[in-house]
Amino acid sequence: MSEDQFYLLKRRRFLPLFLTQFMGAFNDNVFKNALVILLTYDLADKVGSDVRLVVTAAAGVFILPFFLFSAFAGQLADKYEKTGLIRRIKFVEILLMILAGLGFWLESFYLLMATLFLMGSQSAFFGPLKYGILPDHLAEDELIAGNGLVEGSTFLAILLGTIAGGLLILGESGRPLVSVMSIAVAAGGFLSSLAMPRARAAAPHLQINPNIFSESYAIVRSASYNRPVFLSILGISWFWFLGATFLSQFPAYTKNILNGDEQAVTLLLCAFSIGIALGSLLCNKLLKGNISPRYVAAAAMGMAVFCADLYLASPPGPAAAGAIPQSLETFVREGRNWRILLDCSLIAIFGGLYIVPLYALLQERSDPARRARMVAANNIMNAFLMVLSALLVMTLLHWGLSIPEIFLVLGGGTFLVALGLHHSFRAISL
Repeated sequence: MSEDQFYLLKRRRFLPLFLTQFMGAFNDNVFKNALVILLTYDLADKVGSDVRLVVTAAAGVFILPFFLFSAFAGQLADKYEKTGLIRRIKFVEILLMILAGLGFWLESFYLLMATLFLMGSQSAFFGPLKYGILPDHLAEDELIAGNGLVEGSTFLAILLGTIAGGLLILGESGRPLVSVMSIAVAAGGFLSSLAMPRARAAAPHLQINPNIFSESYAIVRSASYNRPVFLSILGISWFWFLGATFLSQFPAYTKNILNGDEQAVTLLLCAFSIGIALGSLLCNKLLKGNISPRYVAAAAMGMAVFCADLYLASPPGPAAAGAIPQSLETFVREGRNWRILLDCSLIAIFGGLYIVPLYALLQERSDPARRARMVAANNIMNAFLMVLSALLVMTLLHWGLSIPEIFLVLGGGTFLVALGLHHSFRAISL
């Protein structure tokens, strides 16, 4: 197969899905970040709540549906034709963005939080479809390329959506602008889904289990019997554990440790997101379309090394109390900060190299009739590890560790993950 994966963007079997998922990820993050900024600077005071508690609750409200509905979503995606389900879900997204616009207009805290929960639910239903349909439309030797494009574009969408939501919401006419843009993007995602070719139902005779709790346990347990699939799920979940920690700590790290302003935060987010995209695209060059965990442990080791170096490159203590945050121009003049940016970029590049083969392996080694449910099991585990990440960070901060020391702890954990994956994949001759 050609090492130039961009030819897939000219194919109807891939481009509409690519555009649909990109616009969905962008919209999720426009709405989430706009809501977080609005809560931080306005709505939290109006409802008489502590800002930190409200923002933490918002994060939990978005993740909760992945626990509740992933198992049911996986069953639907295996039982029914996936393209039709994607179109229905994308149409629902338009309605949700209209509801979000109403919440912004009314300044209704509870309506916006309800919409956030529904957006998380919509994403939980889309995930098994997005990853489950890729092997239906791509050849086996195209899965690395397709997953690389999807993962790279997802992180760029997260970056662009986060920036757009934050910049627009507090500006003049910010709420109408965010609302109109979100509705337009949702409509674009729906229209692109109409061009997707249909895919055969994987398990049309599947009996749906409506008990979300027993089914969640059942699909995770089922995944554990397929060793390559379960190792991939564990590896992917660690990536989201690591990524969630970095993305959540960048603002406080930049402000309290590096003494940078909000533009410096954006610069770190850019370095991380673009790094993931570059690493994801580089996978196809290295693997030449072969689905293999050959570089996964080495990539994890790279992440561990540069997590440790990020700790070493960070200032030895917090910024001076009352210090005026550095402007972006001043921030980039310091040599130390260039090393920090390089560390963030390399952690992310190795992260892209790490994650793409694991997604491809999960898809390729799953039973086609159960593939969407295996993706759903992965989503449940990812959500669990992201919650665990937040709990661990709160615990370590409570124990007095600094944010750079938390990065060092993450590096140590990633080193152990690298060793575990290396020995486990070798044991099953992958």
